[in-house]
Amino acid sequence: MAKPTKKKPVKKKSSARASKSKTKTKKAPPKRAKRPSTTKKKIRPPKAATSKIEPNEKARALAQSLAAAVIDKMAADVVILDVRGRASYADYIVVASGESDVQLRAMADGVHEKLKAAGVRPVSSEGEAGASWVLLDYGDVVAHFFDAATRSFYDLEGMWADAPREAVS
Repeated sequence: MAKPTKKKPVKKKSSARASKSKTKTKKAPPKRAKRPSTTKKKIRPPKAATSKIEPNEKARALAQSLAAAVIDKMAADVVILDVRGRASYADYIVVASGESDVQLRAMADGVHEKLKAAGVRPVSSEGEAGASWVLLDYGDVVAHFFDAATRSFYDLEGMWADAPREAVS
């Protein structure tokens, strides 16, 4: 038979540990690099504001012929916005309103026909099939045709309020 072994009582050392942890010194935070002396720098305006905006007569003529094409299709409130130096994707934006999706499609088809005869083809077009917004992209000229509710909702003229505009009638 095996003899039962007696377990020795465990001595408490927590008081010794507590006193050691209290005596530990805190490490100093790492030293930070000194900031360079502050000198006033001249603030320059962006290059677009200082550079002269070059005229783009070809794009202007395209915008005017596009506007004339939509007026032939009885478009309302035709506006040409000059966004040269303000937008990177176009020089002119043509905005026009139609009364129905059928009229918007007719306006887009009229523009395609007139400009195709002049040898100009769109880069892309969107929303021609039963939509309340038609977009035609001719590179430097972008056209937006809306119904009245969609035009007032997106308010492109308000977004480009600082751009010179030309009302076409």
